Amino acid sequence: MTIALHGMGVSRGIAIGKAHVVKRDQLDIREYSIKKNRLDDEVKRFEDALTNARQQLRAIREHIPESTSADIEAFIDTHLLMLDDAALTKEPMRLIKELSCNAEWALKLQRDALVAVFDEMDDAYLRTRKDDVDYVVNRIQRLLLNQTPLIHEKADQRLTGYIIMANDLTPADTVLMQHNGIAAFATEFGGPTSHTAILARSLGIPAIVGLQNALRYIKDDEEIILDGSRGIILVDPERHELLHYQHLQKEEKRYFSKLGKLKNKPAITLDEVSIALDANIELPKDFETVVEVGAAGVGLYRTEFLYMNRETPPDEEEHYATYKGVIDVLKGLPLTIRTLDLGADKQVDGGRQSGPVTTNPALGLRAIRLCLKEPALFRPQLRAIIRASVHGPVRILIPMLSNVHEMQQVLQMVDDIKKELDEQNIPYDHELQIGGMIEVPAAAVCADIFAKYLDFLSIGTNDLIQYTMAIDRVNDEVNYLYDPLNPAVLRLVHTTIKAGKKENIPVAMCGEMAGETKYTRLLLGLGLREFSIHPATLLEVKQIIIDSNVSELQTLANKALKASNGIDVANIMRETTD
Repeated sequence: MTIALHGMGVSRGIAIGKAHVVKRDQLDIREYSIKKNRLDDEVKRFEDALTNARQQLRAIREHIPESTSADIEAFIDTHLLMLDDAALTKEPMRLIKELSCNAEWALKLQRDALVAVFDEMDDAYLRTRKDDVDYVVNRIQRLLLNQTPLIHEKADQRLTGYIIMANDLTPADTVLMQHNGIAAFATEFGGPTSHTAILARSLGIPAIVGLQNALRYIKDDEEIILDGSRGIILVDPERHELLHYQHLQKEEKRYFSKLGKLKNKPAITLDEVSIALDANIELPKDFETVVEVGAAGVGLYRTEFLYMNRETPPDEEEHYATYKGVIDVLKGLPLTIRTLDLGADKQVDGGRQSGPVTTNPALGLRAIRLCLKEPALFRPQLRAIIRASVHGPVRILIPMLSNVHEMQQVLQMVDDIKKELDEQNIPYDHELQIGGMIEVPAAAVCADIFAKYLDFLSIGTNDLIQYTMAIDRVNDEVNYLYDPLNPAVLRLVHTTIKAGKKENIPVAMCGEMAGETKYTRLLLGLGLREFSIHPATLLEVKQIIIDSNVSELQTLANKALKASNGIDVANIMRETTD
């Protein structure tokens, strides 16, 4: 008899195959003393484990095809860099000698110290980097304990066509899956905005999270169907169910094949409303995908990568060289650079500053608050962006504005830098535009004030939803409240769009909500005319735009704004597909 399990679909697609249940045995790390005359040998044992871990990761990297998304290479490179970072290499060696303890215990102590720092970070992207720390540490520990890597961690094709079932997975696991031929995955924990979920969407891997206790009902090699769109897994399906989903699979392949033909087609609705579709980018090597999918430009370029895996922050010349290189690749396409958005405790490699770790970092010193407090960190980036603007169309985007005074401080700093450049006869674009991210409810409520001073606004829904609902979106116990359709969220989005329209400035949306096709028609009805999304979903969104009539959607959006809860909004928006 078929068993149906329900979770949260985070990456669309249908997979049919055998289950492989990932069982991560808890590593038994025990402390024991090492004699003084054997400490050098223990350090050597640790160094050998590091060397073998590097060899394993390099072997995985060599198996990655040249056509692979830059996301894949970036994760593997991050892990390789961690294996060269003093925090994971030198510090455990010091602990071995200082405490006369075994290598496994020294590494565990250092891992716990690093994870404690990451746990205090408010930024979801940075906080999930602790998963990467765990991934690298576990690989080293297994080598120290003479254990072989788990099957799904090996760079081979033994699990081709399988569907991975796990308690939880790291982003690194997700990276390896695509290139080991794994068809899909499902986890008992996790949320829609976890880095693993976002990466699954980027890589096109069907995925479901939040399938609590699912491993009780699924055995190795049992045939299952995973529907990433509906968040359903069918265990031991009946023949008619299998035939139905095989048909859906074929239809889905035809659909995605047709999407490729939209690359050079403008995003214009049935009633001739033109929509701008920009791309969100994190790493310089990602910019080639912007051209590949026919994006109108880059609506969000995250610059945090410049500060990671280093002891000191980048200087002005490094910033400048990076941005100029990106502008050259884009060949005239507009580029929106978001200034530094690091977390509250600031313990992030090249962005590290002195100061206490806060107890509630999500409400602490981050993004523009940190930048204004640490101008030595902020000014070099601003100067570099302004200088780079002479080479192509560039805009500056300021994250996490919450009051007008912050905005005025930034604008004054920009004016001061321009005067300096004028005195030094250094060219720049005198029409350089400056915009603000609307991701704090206070900024959304006062969007009309911000719109009077700024050239554009960009709605960051990930944080806006989190702060509006007073939740930590990566906390499994409360992330069910993370609902983009909550009327409070929709009203803040609508308020921001109206403010931009009144002042005749563009309003974009760069959060995950913008790239979710199930929200596209609602956002069009609310008046959104500029989307900034991951390149992997851009063509899907474009298809929906081309098939939509804005004048009809506005009526439904107005009904949605009057709804009392997210369920009612979802029911209203179903009318657009009936």
